[in-house]
Amino acid sequence: MGDLILSTAIQYIIIAIVILIILAVAFKLTRKDFAIKENKLIGYLGGEDNIINAECNMSRFKVILRDVTLADKDAIQRLGAKGIVEIDNQLKIIFDNNAKQLKKYIDEIV
Repeated sequence: MGDLILSTAIQYIIIAIVILIILAVAFKLTRKDFAIKENKLIGYLGGEDNIINAECNMSRFKVILRDVTLADKDAIQRLGAKGIVEIDNQLKIIFDNNAKQLKKYIDEIV
């Protein structure tokens, strides 16, 4: 009886370890995908030289550009933007919860 309980406990531990490994791999892939998305976004905004300033408020990401015509709004929407509003030389882009991370990344580059 004791061997059966020990065997079952070992099986549960192995299952828990496998699940943790799967979660760690999924998290790492998600971070890698996000870094790729950030790099693409900078290109779609006309490059890092085109970005003057970036701000974020909850899910809204506001970026001031030197030349707004260099921004590829269709490509930005394909990246996951829920909407884009253009006012003068700025774009207000509605993203999900990643807006703060995007601003932090752009601040590091600009």
